[in-house]
Amino acid sequence: MTLQELKNQFPAAPEYLTQIFLIERDNGIVPNARLADRLEVSRPAVSQAVGRLKKLGLVDQDRYGAIGLSPKGRNIAEKVVRRHFLLEHLLVNVLQFPWDKSDAEAGLLQDSLSDELTEHLAERLGNPQTCPHGNPFPGSDIEKNYLEAPSLADAEESVKVKIIRITEEGEMTDGMLSFCQDNGISPGKTLTVKAQNLDETVCTGESGTITIPAVFADFIRWESE
Repeated sequence: MTLQELKNQFPAAPEYLTQIFLIERDNGIVPNARLADRLEVSRPAVSQAVGRLKKLGLVDQDRYGAIGLSPKGRNIAEKVVRRHFLLEHLLVNVLQFPWDKSDAEAGLLQDSLSDELTEHLAERLGNPQTCPHGNPFPGSDIEKNYLEAPSLADAEESVKVKIIRITEEGEMTDGMLSFCQDNGISPGKTLTVKAQNLDETVCTGESGTITIPAVFADFIRWESE
């Protein structure tokens, strides 16, 4: 089944498969409630959609209700994620579109890419290993290390860190990408952690002192500078 054939049968299927993939990749399990929150739909709507995806052989569920992708479903999800990340690169690095708006815009464009254009785009962009926000391409050499990188909320005081990733959940958190854009927080930037508490992480960087709300700091990943 091609992606277009799937969309003709169930238009929302690619988005469901993609979010199942991304949640599973970061969290290991995909409960119905978490998927509903990510997609901003009701739990009954998720249950109905998962039922349709199961009939198509794209997902399965264990005895506790956790949702998983079948090999066929995973293949489709990885294809959509790859298209999305490449479009973000095109928008940010070629068209100079704002970094903090590229995720939403790529979501509107990704269904228009053919497989041929996707491969051409990857080649012209130099086969990047992450999206502009640092999330690794499925199957990339750095995928495991980037997914296991620690959260800024857990960094010790006085540590100098290099930002490598804003998680997918962070990208979808209201106001986070704009906050990062305004405060110079992006992959490759360095910060020094000055203070940590339950409500915020205080750092210094190129733009001076930055007070990062805990809900944002939790989605920022780093490696030692």
